[in-house]
Amino acid sequence: MNPYAIFVNSFLNVSEETFNKLANISTYKKFEKGFQIDSSGEVPGKIYLLTSGIVRAYLSSEEGKEFNKSFFMAYSFVGSLTALIKKQPSKLTYETLTECKVYELSFDEITKLCREDITISNLYNKILESIFIKYEERQLEFISMNATERYLKLRRRIPEVDDLIPQYHIASYLSITPVQLSRIRKKIGRN
Repeated sequence: MNPYAIFVNSFLNVSEETFNKLANISTYKKFEKGFQIDSSGEVPGKIYLLTSGIVRAYLSSEEGKEFNKSFFMAYSFVGSLTALIKKQPSKLTYETLTECKVYELSFDEITKLCREDITISNLYNKILESIFIKYEERQLEFISMNATERYLKLRRRIPEVDDLIPQYHIASYLSITPVQLSRIRKKIGRN
């Protein structure tokens, strides 16, 4: 079975007909490393199913400092959901950290299909629930774990994180400095 179909069915089992409706509104694309899928200040219209590579979502301060909010790995949805739903400019930028392969979907076409097809509407709801759960888990990490625990959890989620993502991006994601991350790595290495 197609990995895209397996991923979709991990949320809700859908018929081949329903899957084909989604496939018909998606476009396969390949992005080079450093490509901005969505940019801060722009109103997005697309959501992406990432099938390979790594994408980061980050916020830029007025001084130009970047704060990493999320890292996305293969088989996850990428896009500024709040901006898509509210049809307003995104506060986040989504940038590829590696070469990425995606299926691009028009958010308007998805919501139109949701109104026409109860299965697609149910699938959309399951995906939103999954996104909310991940968001809540991330919030809980910050109030219940120290930086070392957050780093170790990130390494469990992305085992090769240190080879794939620059140290300063990892440190920003953990809300620590690169120096603090170096100390954590050194301490872990000794244990």
